[in-house]
Parts: sequence; C-alpha cells; structure tokens
Amino acid sequence: MAILGRKKEIDELKQLYSSDKAEFVAVYGRRRVGKTFLIDEALKGLITFRHAGLSPVDESGASNNSKQQLQHFYQSLQLQGMKKSHCPKNWLEAFFMLEQFLQQRDDGKRQVIFLDELPWMDTPKSGFITALESFWNTWACHRQNLMLIVCGSANSWMLDNLVNNHGGLYGRTTYEIKLMPFTLSECEAFYKSQGIQMSRYDIAQANMILGGIPYYMTYLAKGKSLAQNIDTLFFDSNAKLKNEFSRLFASVFTRPEDMIRIVRFLSSRRNGFTRDDIAQNTQLSNNGDLSKQLNALTASDFIEKYFPFGESKRKPHYKLIDPFCLFYLRFVEGQKNIDPQFWMNNVDSAKINAWRGYAFEDLCFRHISQIKHALQIAGVTTTQSAWSLQGDDKQVGAQIDLIISRKDNVINLCEMKFYSEEFTISSDYHKTLVHRTNLLQQQVSRKTAVHSTLVTTYGLTYNAYSSDFMNTITLDDLFNT
Repeated sequence: MAILGRKKEIDELKQLYSSDKAEFVAVYGRRRVGKTFLIDEALKGLITFRHAGLSPVDESGASNNSKQQLQHFYQSLQLQGMKKSHCPKNWLEAFFMLEQFLQQRDDGKRQVIFLDELPWMDTPKSGFITALESFWNTWACHRQNLMLIVCGSANSWMLDNLVNNHGGLYGRTTYEIKLMPFTLSECEAFYKSQGIQMSRYDIAQANMILGGIPYYMTYLAKGKSLAQNIDTLFFDSNAKLKNEFSRLFASVFTRPEDMIRIVRFLSSRRNGFTRDDIAQNTQLSNNGDLSKQLNALTASDFIEKYFPFGESKRKPHYKLIDPFCLFYLRFVEGQKNIDPQFWMNNVDSAKINAWRGYAFEDLCFRHISQIKHALQIAGVTTTQSAWSLQGDDKQVGAQIDLIISRKDNVINLCEMKFYSEEFTISSDYHKTLVHRTNLLQQQVSRKTAVHSTLVTTYGLTYNAYSSDFMNTITLDDLFNT
C-alpha cells in the first residue's frame, strides 16, 4: 500500500538523505500513527541497516531484558550480512560491531541506519544511552555519508533522552519529526484510496472514534457501512480492537497500570481535572512520580495540559484527548454480554447522540488550524481553552468548551453542534447564547470583542435568531488542508 499524505515529512527525510553531512534524525509520535511505514516508504531501498527493539513484554507476559535485546540486535546484524561472531556482552560492544559492519560496506554512498522502537532497547541498567552517545559522538557524527534515524512511540523517552537530553547527546540530534494522526482531509484521501465510500459526516465520526490513526483505519472494510465496521472492530466476539487499549499502554510505558488509572479517571469529565484531583481519586502519590506520569501521557498525546480561560496559570488542568481511549472507555470497557451489533442497533440512541456532541467538540480542538483559516486569522497568535463560570443564587452559570483568545483583541466563543442537518437556533437557545456571551464579555477587558461562532456540520438555518452568530464554520471547512 502506497503512503498517503505525509508529504512534508517525506520531503524532509529525502532532503536529509541528500545532505552532505552526518544526520541524526529522531522520529516520534503516538503508537500506531505510522512512523515505521513513513520511513520505509520515504527511504525505500536506501536503508543499510535496520533493527527494531523487542517489546518490553513478550506474549507470555515476561519482560525482555538487556540480554535478550542484545541477542536480537546481534541477530539483525547477522541477517543483514555480518559474519558470524559472538553475541555482544553489552551495548558498547554491540555498537562497535555496528561500526565494523558499516565500515566493511562503506562505498562512499549514503549509509542509512534505522533503529526502530528505540525506547524498548533501553532496559534498566543496560547502559544503552551511554553506548548510543559513544557511537554517535566518537564515530558516527564524523562520517559525512551517515544518516542515523531513531524512532519510538514512547514520546517522553524520546524527548527526555534525545531531543532534550542534557548529557552526552545534548544538541546532537540534527532534526526531529513528530508524526501526527491524519487530519480529516487525510482520512478522506486514505478511505478513497482503499475504495471505501463514506460521506464526510461519517468520515468525521470515524475520526471521532479512531482518532485518525492509520493502523486502526486499515481495518475498515469497503462495502460495509461505518456502523457495521465499528461493530466489527469493537463489539463482535472477535473484535479486532477489543484488546488494543491495554496493549497500547503496556507497549509504551513501564508502569502501564498507573497510566491506565489516570486515563480512566480523566475520561469521567470532559474538561479534565487538576493534578490534586488526579492524585486524590487515583490514589497515586502526589510527588515526582506523578509529574513524570502526567508528562509522559502528555508527551504521548493521550492527555493535554491546559489552563482554563481566566483561571490561574499556577493550576493546570489535564484532560483526556485521545479519541480511541475516550470511545473505548465509554462504550467497550467493562461491558458484559455486549450486543455484537451494538452500534448498528443503537446508532440513533440518546447515549450515542450525546457522545457525538462532545466527540465533535474534541474533533474541533484537533482542527484548530482549519477553524482559524475559516475565520481568516491563520496568522494571528491565539490560545485555545475551555471556560466555565459557576452559577449562584443571582445568576445561571455557563460552560463553554472552546474559547479562541486572539492577539487582535477578539475572543471567539465557539458553539459546536454535530447535526445531521442544518442547525436551527430556537428561542430558548437564543437566550442561552446571549447569556453566555454577556457573561464572557464581563470577564474580559472592555477593549476585547466577543464574537459568537458556530462550528457545525451543515451550516445554519436562516431565522429570526441566525444573526446571533457572527461566524458559521461547516464540516467542509474542517476538511480543508
């Protein structure tokens, strides 16, 4: 299957391949996002040596230790042409073997080393990082024809040990690529290439479930409706993604059970919780370990750290933003005797319609650049967050899920509505919108204008209240590149 999208990343890798100096490239991103496929396709036939670390846990549940990682590395060297020798005793010896292997095959042309799933190789007390430092700093960086590509799904490990390393690898990476999930337009192109016919309405819903993760998207079968495909992936007795949730965390984190506890708790409220809330409700110690766990989940794009509009910058909130996890925890986990056609039989139920509402809000957050483009403010510096005001005896409170605060003294108060037809403003909703706008206006400076903005699927029905919204953004706008 040919690669779709990723033009920017492919061009970057090809330019780096064509450079006249040693390159140390770090590629990272969420598990299943297509990092390995990108590198294979961009540099097809050009990789001199490749190796992928062993998963931290094998099929029996046992841990793969340093000895097994080294044995696997030695086997990769042999499979790719190195003469039979002996298994390296440590990583320093392993990288020395790699140096010898590359020298023997050096014909002056570009040599590409691709080390996949790098964090898996760094087992406890293995000395892997020290050996990698030595390999690059004493040998590889001096070879103008060498290109080292390292790849990993544990984003926090990649950032801490490579990109932001303060030791021997400080400033050594020459380029970093963070691979993001597919946007709506990229999803559309992907499905078209697979012969899958879906409306933009359903493509949006698929993204709200699968998060634009290519690996999950490959499971959708042509000739089936979206509802049929979702049943096959999640609710069938042999559902392909039924066990993906636990595997996802076990393959990325050393203490996956703690990460899952945090994610489960965050899934209980759309706008998230403070660090104190998380510690109290998960019974995890509110110390440096929790900081590392929250940072790791944030770096891996499972959760987001943000500051609610108008609140203290000293008290961040954390919210779950991974669509797959949100969907799984709401509809799949803990369900007993589940209907194998659950989605098909409940597609118009109140529960699923409620899910569509907040899942669409999350989709809009992931397409802020498209919203800004539609508002003609692509070049304006902005911050995005939720905002709420607690009510009291004197007035009703307000909850606004997306505020776009702009440097040009405008705030876009965004209302997001996922409807199967045009959205119609009723008299009651008109009153609610006016109330929210007035409350927000009271919280900002007098020089700031509040623009009520509607983001919806098919636009706005014209009636007496349609002028309540200064801007209307449709699903088609979100599909723009």
